[in-house]
Amino acid sequence: MRPDLVVIHFTGMASTALSRARLCDPAAAVSAHYLLDEAGETLALVPEERRAWHAGAGRWGAVDDINSHSIGIELQNRGDHPYPHPQMLALERLLEGVLARWSIPPERVIAHSDCAPTRKVDPGPRFDWRRLARSGLAVWPEPGVQADPETLPVALHRLGYDPGAPPDCLLRAFRLRFRPWASGPADHIDAGAACDLARRFPVDRGAPAS
Repeated sequence: MRPDLVVIHFTGMASTALSRARLCDPAAAVSAHYLLDEAGETLALVPEERRAWHAGAGRWGAVDDINSHSIGIELQNRGDHPYPHPQMLALERLLEGVLARWSIPPERVIAHSDCAPTRKVDPGPRFDWRRLARSGLAVWPEPGVQADPETLPVALHRLGYDPGAPPDCLLRAFRLRFRPWASGPADHIDAGAACDLARRFPVDRGAPAS
């Protein structure tokens, strides 16, 4: 396997020990390449060149078998509390190495909720995507850009979101990353952010050559 995506998850479990036990249990049929605990310890569970079972059904751009194209990183977090600084620092160091080793551009570091918007919400609204973007390890929209809300679906599809997913699920997934406390119907700010990202980071630009 030559990965060209990185997918960020939260474990949703109460402790690192429980998370590790599940990720290493063959009967659970779930695994990840890395597990990062809240103190910043990085546990390597599956070699990067091997397929791990972390994403399930999903899509990002033309990729519809996420597990065969991605490195999965699980963060120990129940999903209802902030990610501690030591954990984020460890994630940044890990991502720096992963992206360099596999020549993965920052726009192809995505949330589980991005590639599975009908099923997943991780790493959730408390994950600091802006921090990763400031370090060149993810992307973030330029401030103040607005657009007609009717342009939102096309922009999301160009960015990589599944055109077959329901519009409300796509809006939820997009907001989880870029406007986690927004509510209500799609607006000019959602559309502006999506159009800006789609213009600068169209999904095909970051995909490997066939």
